[in-house]
Amino acid sequence: MEQMISALQISKSYGAVPALQDVSFEVKEGEIFGVIGPDGAGKTTLFRILTSLLLPDTGSASVAGLDVVKDYKRLRTLIGYMPGRFSLYQDLTVQENLEFFASVFGTSIRENYDLIAPIYVQIEPFRKRRAGALSGGMKQKLALCCALIHKPLVLFLDEPGTGVDPVSRKEFWDMLRDLRAQGLTMLVSTPYMDEAELCDRVALMQKGRIMAIDTPQGITAGFRHPLFAVRSDDMYRLIRDLRAFEGAADCYAFGEYAHLKMNTPHLIPAEGQGGAIHAFLLTKNHQNIEIKSAVATVEDCFIELMKQ
Repeated sequence: MEQMISALQISKSYGAVPALQDVSFEVKEGEIFGVIGPDGAGKTTLFRILTSLLLPDTGSASVAGLDVVKDYKRLRTLIGYMPGRFSLYQDLTVQENLEFFASVFGTSIRENYDLIAPIYVQIEPFRKRRAGALSGGMKQKLALCCALIHKPLVLFLDEPGTGVDPVSRKEFWDMLRDLRAQGLTMLVSTPYMDEAELCDRVALMQKGRIMAIDTPQGITAGFRHPLFAVRSDDMYRLIRDLRAFEGAADCYAFGEYAHLKMNTPHLIPAEGQGGAIHAFLLTKNHQNIEIKSAVATVEDCFIELMKQ
């Protein structure tokens, strides 16, 4: 399968602050590749370099076989870019924005309607509404249509789910999977760890470095510690106490629970470990204790890699 994106030892600094440090990865044709990391990890800087909007300090990259520095003019006709911040013309209507971006690429809505049709039908009732008056979810769909209007080979989506409700986020990812079925290659960045599960492969990124690259299943398979989800009436004190529990490797908040990572091997039955944890918490006067075995997620793996 052809490589559509290739990055080799890309580094970029803003003054004395390193934004990217020797970043290397490849994305295959027709793949949804996720760059997962918190704000400040370097995701947007990476995207701006790969879309020819920013020069790297060192390293090289190619997209669709074109060098992002030497061939930037041709490259820009073959890619679609949806930045994290809504960047369409807010005073133009939905229809006017689409027509404008189509004209920029020398095409028309009618000529490429088949690609955007499943998305456009959802915003078509608002085609005469100004873009600035749309909801967050509708803005994202309009931005996606504008990024697709010229039938790009590669689509870059920088944190597309930020600022929209969970239902709109799910709908958006459903649309991305439909686009992948049509052979489109996509590079998606997100701070939401649950979205990593929706990608074919992911790169976990922190402080400008890639910590791991694999399928979501491959990432979680590398988590070798027993893991427990624990909660009680006093979650703050619970985490503090569990960190002092004999055999505890780490403990951190995870939704409604605290996730307790143990140093002890999987050979010890979970029931026995759970019983020891429960007995320990009773000595610390915790009330309404709940303990259950947990399956490691990408977020658990990210936290483990971050602390190494």
